[in-house]
Amino acid sequence: MRIDLPSGTPAELARPDGVARRGLVLIPDIGGLRPLFDHLCARLADEHGWVVVAPEPWPGRTHLPLEERLTAVGSIDDADILGDCVAAADATGVEPVAVLGFCMGGMVALKAASTDRFDKVVSFYGMVRMPPQWRSTGQAEPLELLARAPGVEVLAICGTADPWVPVEHLDDLEATGATVVRYEGADHGFVHDPDRPAHRPTDAADAWNRVAAFLT
Repeated sequence: MRIDLPSGTPAELARPDGVARRGLVLIPDIGGLRPLFDHLCARLADEHGWVVVAPEPWPGRTHLPLEERLTAVGSIDDADILGDCVAAADATGVEPVAVLGFCMGGMVALKAASTDRFDKVVSFYGMVRMPPQWRSTGQAEPLELLARAPGVEVLAICGTADPWVPVEHLDDLEATGATVVRYEGADHGFVHDPDRPAHRPTDAADAWNRVAAFLT
């Protein structure tokens, strides 16, 4: 169901039947909160007993087409989106809480480690270094913020053919102590959306199994 965070940002909330095992903040990709993520929140809650809250990364600007979003990420302020991540964690009502994100949301998940609100971070093909067109005074480098949270466990899922996350960037992420799982030949976005041409069902199933084990 839809809720509003204290900032006014809408978020999807999914609760399992019975006692919750943990909370999870799920940060959508650049396309924002939509039925794909509503269904994913419900599935993760049902299958794993997690309370899942997914905040909208584009509050007040959900009308923006994808082409404009690709150039407007730099206008998102870290303080705002990370504040919503913390509020979403509080909205789960359980402890501990992990954060998981896809693509741009995976980049935000890495940054969210610095808030000291999350025990674990899962980044699905999140940008390890800011793309040049996204850099701004309101956006810090993911690796810089991640360095402020040495005690947070990080699992990164990525393909070796992903132009948004070059292999050398994965090496830099791994050097921080993160667990990095590389899927040979996989392109960007190969897990979370079955309708994407890049989707790889076998690799996606393996990735989700790894995430389930990591968050147990």
